[in-house]
Amino acid sequence: LSEEAGGGRGGEAVLTRLLERARDQLGAEAPLDELLGRARHGIVFIDEIDKIRARIDGRAHLPGIRAQEALLTLIENESIPLALPERWGGASVTVDASQLLFVGAGAFETLYDAVYDRVTVGRDRGALQEVTVVDGERLRREERFSLRDWLRSEDLFEYGMTPQFLSRFESVVLLQDLDEERLLRILLEGPESPLRRAEAYFASQGVRLALSPAAAQRIAAEAAAQPRLGARAVAEVFRRVIRDHEFEPATAATDGVVVIDLPEVETALSAGGGI
Repeated sequence: LSEEAGGGRGGEAVLTRLLERARDQLGAEAPLDELLGRARHGIVFIDEIDKIRARIDGRAHLPGIRAQEALLTLIENESIPLALPERWGGASVTVDASQLLFVGAGAFETLYDAVYDRVTVGRDRGALQEVTVVDGERLRREERFSLRDWLRSEDLFEYGMTPQFLSRFESVVLLQDLDEERLLRILLEGPESPLRRAEAYFASQGVRLALSPAAAQRIAAEAAAQPRLGARAVAEVFRRVIRDHEFEPATAATDGVVVIDLPEVETALSAGGGI
């Protein structure tokens, strides 16, 4: 996007991807008019949108500025010129972008800390009031900070989302951290979960992999202790548990089954180490 904007071709890659997705849905023989008609009603999901910041550490970030400008070209304009690839004839067409839905998502690292500093030691110091908490028979005072309650558009501007770019999105939604229950469901029910992949691999070696409920719960609990990793934490923890059994599954099996129970999980987690 940054390179396209610098060359005056903002958004071509996005439109081309939409056309390719339309071809996947309608078939390789679908006429161009039908592909354009489907593409005009597409959803553009921009992952890691926080990586196209206009400023980093107080300095202008030119690639981020250009990328935001390229997306603005699509969001603001109803008719976008597009030079088609050779496989579609190489002609130039005009794409109506007025019906596209844009969704951006990102982790926005450091945003939490920046907003917390603003309301505790920064320009809004004193805005965050302590509350009284009953702890058994004792009373204590503590600060309870929620980014959802204190985030302002100005915080996102300072982070590097330009006002003209951010204003094109109708709403800003903060997602909750994945709790232990949800991480457990991802592990046990997700079609692409690390458990499902491991089961398929073990089966290819003629071995069945079995994970006890207690072991699964412990893996989810360990993953929940790393909230900033999200669902990736499940894969990281599970990898630590299963790696010693992967090299020779048949050797680790009893009657053709490798059983992972709570003691095996605790042993693996206590050993430490990374992925």
